[in-house]
Amino acid sequence: MIAGSGQARILRIIGLLGIIGGLVMLLVGGVVWGTVSSQLAGEKITVAADASFLAGTTVDNPLSALAQANIINHHAMEASGGKTYAELAQDDKVRPTVMTASLLRASLFTSIVAFGVSFFAMGLGILVGLFGWAIFVLTPHASKKTAVPAVA
Repeated sequence: MIAGSGQARILRIIGLLGIIGGLVMLLVGGVVWGTVSSQLAGEKITVAADASFLAGTTVDNPLSALAQANIINHHAMEASGGKTYAELAQDDKVRPTVMTASLLRASLFTSIVAFGVSFFAMGLGILVGLFGWAIFVLTPHASKKTAVPAVA
């Protein structure tokens, strides 16, 4: 039980801040998702036709980025005889191709992480907002005329 109107007021402010913070997190997460998606789409990358899933689709979301990263790795391993960049001799003619493939995959994985972080922020924003709303609604309004008695 809330001991006094001052505590109720503080709790309602905390609830309101939770609602506002949740909305901000939801908005920022959505903006980041949209930015990463539009930047990837702007590169006009299409998932390779021989990819295991989403072949032929535009890379503009985490799943299509994963599909493209996987097929890039498949092609690089095929070209290098199953060797990674570090395993190839320094004078191997395939080494620059494998290095480029590795860099492309790293970039695609970075976008996947950005999508994940933005999704996390949006989900957490919803939860924080709901908790804030619950605190705000369940806390009684502080009244100057009637104070809630303290529980002994």
